[in-house]
Amino acid sequence: MRGARGKIYADPNIGFAWLRTIGAITVVVDHCCPLLEPNRLTIFPASWHASPGYVALMGFFAMSGFQIQDSWTRDPSWWRYSARRLLRILPPLVVVLCTTVFVIGPLVTTWPAHAYWTHVQTWRYLVGTTVLFLLQHQLPGVFSGNPYPYSVNGALWTLPIEMLGYALVLLAGVLISFGVSRLALFGVLGGMVYADSVFQATFEYHGRPLSLLVVPIGSAVAFLVPFVIGMILRTYRDKIPLRPWVAIVLFLAWIPLSQTVVSRYLLAVMASYGAITLASHWPKRWERAGALVYGSYGLYIWAFPIQQLLVMAGVRQLWLLIALAVPAAFLAGQLSWRFVEEPTQRLRRYLRKPPPPEPRPEAETTMITQRGAPAAAPSPSSRGAG
Repeated sequence: MRGARGKIYADPNIGFAWLRTIGAITVVVDHCCPLLEPNRLTIFPASWHASPGYVALMGFFAMSGFQIQDSWTRDPSWWRYSARRLLRILPPLVVVLCTTVFVIGPLVTTWPAHAYWTHVQTWRYLVGTTVLFLLQHQLPGVFSGNPYPYSVNGALWTLPIEMLGYALVLLAGVLISFGVSRLALFGVLGGMVYADSVFQATFEYHGRPLSLLVVPIGSAVAFLVPFVIGMILRTYRDKIPLRPWVAIVLFLAWIPLSQTVVSRYLLAVMASYGAITLASHWPKRWERAGALVYGSYGLYIWAFPIQQLLVMAGVRQLWLLIALAVPAAFLAGQLSWRFVEEPTQRLRRYLRKPPPPEPRPEAETTMITQRGAPAAAPSPSSRGAG
């Protein structure tokens, strides 16, 4: 059965890469509207109260929950897990921040050079945003004349929430390793859904004014709901089938209900189940895309300053901004993957899980048995089970 499936569908990781790239492009297109007209939050009409970029982010977090849970399951070592996560998220971020502060900022700021370099906000932006939970949005005089002067790189605000998801996987993994039932994940999901009901965050509103440092709690909870759903789908993938027809039914049900209170809950389920199911049933013929679909993270974190530069250069038509920003951001993502992410990912070879100890030779085992010791040492599988 698995061999037959392999002839039809691509490796799910290819599917995830494709969907992440498509989702990142969707976010770029959606961001073009507020960058030109701050009162317009999405490319959809305001009366729809829906945003394709928000739906894409829901899918992003669900896919992250699934894949990060898979990473922990394959190697439940807290320090190797943490190192892999930092290697994935920090190097590309540091590059885009350094380029923004040391190249883009000095070139476009309306402040005198001395004032720019000596202002505390310049260094607060670099250090605080690298830390993520002290994220800053403005640099002195940078893009201050644009229609949207409120953020140099507005896409970065979701990264601290992603880090919270990483911490959640680590905490859940450690507790389960100490004997807590995997069913506790459903309790976590229930708590997140309840909190989401209380804070009432949407793409138009961060929810009740409560934050963890710079992270709005309402939006964090809203995105962690699909993240936890992704964790559950990975943990119980042998019990929860991924059926394309179910994903289609969920999507068709969400469309007429998107203007109701049910949308809050159905959207998270639809986006999560749909994204993971689609990735798992990605067509085999699209498997050869290679590195072209591995630059989604770089595309996502580079797009916003690229769009701000285009607007600063005089682009004021929505269609023209989209036509210029999407290929430019895609190219930036490819460069990020080729020269930053791929090289740093190679460092993971130093984090490989050590091989299990080889069994003792038969002669040695026999000798120990004759002396009255146990007949054999515990097998590698029984050691790993602890």
